[in-house]
Amino acid sequence: MNWEELLSLNRYGDVTKRLRKDQDETRLGFEVDYDRIIFSAEFRSLQDKTQVIPMSQTDFVHTRLTHSLEVSVVARSLGRRVGQKLLEKYPDLKTVHGYLPNDFGAIVATAALAHDIGNPPFGHSGEKAIGEFFKTGAGQEYKADLTAVEYQDLCDFEGNANGFKILTQSRAGRDGGLRLSYATLGTFIKYPKASLPKKPTAHVADKKYGFFQSEYPAFLEVANTLGLSYKADSGEVAFNRHPLAFLVEAADDICYTIIDFEDGINLGLIDEDFALEYLIKLVKDVIDSNKYHQLQTTQDRISYLRALAISTLINEAIEVFETYEDDILNGTFTVSLLDKSKYKAQINDIIKLSVEKIYQSKEVLDKEIAGYEIISRLLQTVIQAVNNQYYGRASNYDALILKTLPETIDFNQDSLYLRLLNVCHYVSLLSDSQADLIYKKLQGKLYS
Repeated sequence: MNWEELLSLNRYGDVTKRLRKDQDETRLGFEVDYDRIIFSAEFRSLQDKTQVIPMSQTDFVHTRLTHSLEVSVVARSLGRRVGQKLLEKYPDLKTVHGYLPNDFGAIVATAALAHDIGNPPFGHSGEKAIGEFFKTGAGQEYKADLTAVEYQDLCDFEGNANGFKILTQSRAGRDGGLRLSYATLGTFIKYPKASLPKKPTAHVADKKYGFFQSEYPAFLEVANTLGLSYKADSGEVAFNRHPLAFLVEAADDICYTIIDFEDGINLGLIDEDFALEYLIKLVKDVIDSNKYHQLQTTQDRISYLRALAISTLINEAIEVFETYEDDILNGTFTVSLLDKSKYKAQINDIIKLSVEKIYQSKEVLDKEIAGYEIISRLLQTVIQAVNNQYYGRASNYDALILKTLPETIDFNQDSLYLRLLNVCHYVSLLSDSQADLIYKKLQGKLYS
């Protein structure tokens, strides 16, 4: 892989190559990508989607939207600083092609902004609930009529693949979806492979998958334009990651490790004493003890430690990327950046405590239980209506359900796979509150 190809400004439908040196510096193409995501309806809906902890009535907790914005800020810093180092190493990128450090920052920030855009309601349990519907629920009946990889797309419904669908799928008047630059799309794809084979290697890029079969052509176009290298040992369609995808992953890892921990402390799920013990191990070399002891509240003290911890891990990620950049480019770097961090043990300690005290707290478990029931009911009802309409046997109830569905999604497909996937896609676009409201309507509780 080479950086000049990897930084492609081309978009869906382009017939000539877009050159960086011809860009309007006041309206740079990579920054246009950011704007298009910010103003999309799918991004706005993240304000009412759970990050980890359900909406608190007594204190602020992060939603998918605030989490995505914070990840984007961290990603911009990572991108700019890595970009500066890359331009020093490959001066032709600047002197011949016109790339600047901020280009890298804009690409990584935009991909990070969109990294959760495909996640269903109710956090990661939403993905699992959709998958369980097909693996162990009513959706099992469709297995015999689908190819193995189509069925796997549904059984392991993946927010990353759904995000790529949102960003690239065409509909009337919107060919190519949001028409983002291929550099941004490539950086967005953390798992550049199909759903099968499942985890063929221990490579971090094989952990999940990055596109549904419905977006396979779009994925191939992006991968080929960027010159992503093919992973011949995988046995199926799979490519090595865009190098900047490692920075998006690092930004996400940094934020959920530190900020979910902060949420748990501010909500009283984790004692402040634990926080001090765990966070100070990360920041002991940079903490200003006098300033720290002047802070009067738990929230201020934790906020100070959080800022230092994020800064520490940003520096770590940049150092690791610089050290292993050649391996990243040739596809032989097989782990996340923070897996090579000297703070890996401290990060793992924080995650372990978060799992125990936050991710398995009563509030989170209650949300996940409710999410399974709500999503299963929505899938069963809408799939039945869509299939009955296709076969010409829709009931009056089915007709009512169909009238509530968005016109922007084509449910009347000849392919059973596309009908099922589009229903899953529809459910994934719902916010937590929308899903809960529709579920109550289905139960006849409109005014409850």
